[in-house]
Amino acid sequence: MAELFSLAITAILINNIILTKFFGMCPFLGVSKKTSSAVGMGVAVIFVIMGASIITYFLYHLVLVPLEITYMQLITFILVIASFVQFTEMFIKKFSPALYKSLGIYLPLITTNCAVLYVAQDNITQSYNFIEMLVNSFSVPFGFLMILYIFSCIRERLDLATTPNAWKGNPIALVTAALMALAFSGFAGLV
Repeated sequence: MAELFSLAITAILINNIILTKFFGMCPFLGVSKKTSSAVGMGVAVIFVIMGASIITYFLYHLVLVPLEITYMQLITFILVIASFVQFTEMFIKKFSPALYKSLGIYLPLITTNCAVLYVAQDNITQSYNFIEMLVNSFSVPFGFLMILYIFSCIRERLDLATTPNAWKGNPIALVTAALMALAFSGFAGLV
């Protein structure tokens, strides 16, 4: 149990996918202007990573390994992720049109979000068992959601602040992201 807790804390705080690996920067900068859309994107990413990781884990162990075609891993994982994102997009469009509209182009971009493919491949590369895969596949996108929410709160406050014209928009957002990465690097000795 301690190993699972350590895996979760490491994925959420220490090796956060955005602040240490810089995966998922497109939705990080694009959807973080409002907290509501940031939370919606974070939940969608959790759903996609969890679902895609479970499907790819079983496909890898039950199909690719027995048939000795593990070289097809990348193509298989990309197809699963693209299909799962399409399913998620249709679901959000049906049940939450306002969220669908606020996420805009960033929702289909989850398909090309390298964080989703990274988690699916990392679960295989690290040789996680099923429980470890579930913990990792939830913790990584939860860390994504947490950082996205914190960043969106900061960006909403920055929009109200008097910022020099040269720093408005993405420049101040990137400086803020760098400061967040620096602050979160303090968790490195935690586990």
